[in-house]
Amino acid sequence: MSLHELTANTIDGKPQPLSAWKGKVVLVVNTASQCGYTPQYDGLEKLYEEYKDKGLVVAGFPSNDFGAQEPGTEAEIKTFCSTKFNVKFPMFAKVKTKGDGQSPVYRFLSTEHGVPQWNFHKYLVGKDGKVKKAFKSGVAPESKELRAAIDAALAE
Repeated sequence: MSLHELTANTIDGKPQPLSAWKGKVVLVVNTASQCGYTPQYDGLEKLYEEYKDKGLVVAGFPSNDFGAQEPGTEAEIKTFCSTKFNVKFPMFAKVKTKGDGQSPVYRFLSTEHGVPQWNFHKYLVGKDGKVKKAFKSGVAPESKELRAAIDAALAE
């Protein structure tokens, strides 16, 4: 199984085959608009802008699983992300990251690397569609640890 075998709905409700990302490194993040980690949107956008031409995709999956910190609709989330943080990386429809109704994307991501424990948990997926590493919420987008892992994945 690989991430490339899955499809997820974009924040606009359109199916997006993740096979479009074959040969790219993907950073999948469960996001929330009312979380203490919400300012990470800024760092994620900077990371995306810096690395997108090198082959990195940042993919945001809003989730209301932790502290009910993403209560909005997809339209509200999209407006929030674009107006507050100028987010241009791909955003998807709200998903369940754990438990009953867990999205297929998160079922795949968490199989070997565990379910997220909070918002802004990050999974780094290699060019082959396999999860390379997971990062807890407190690992900021600008952290040396995350950037080193991205650089290594891009070099493969």
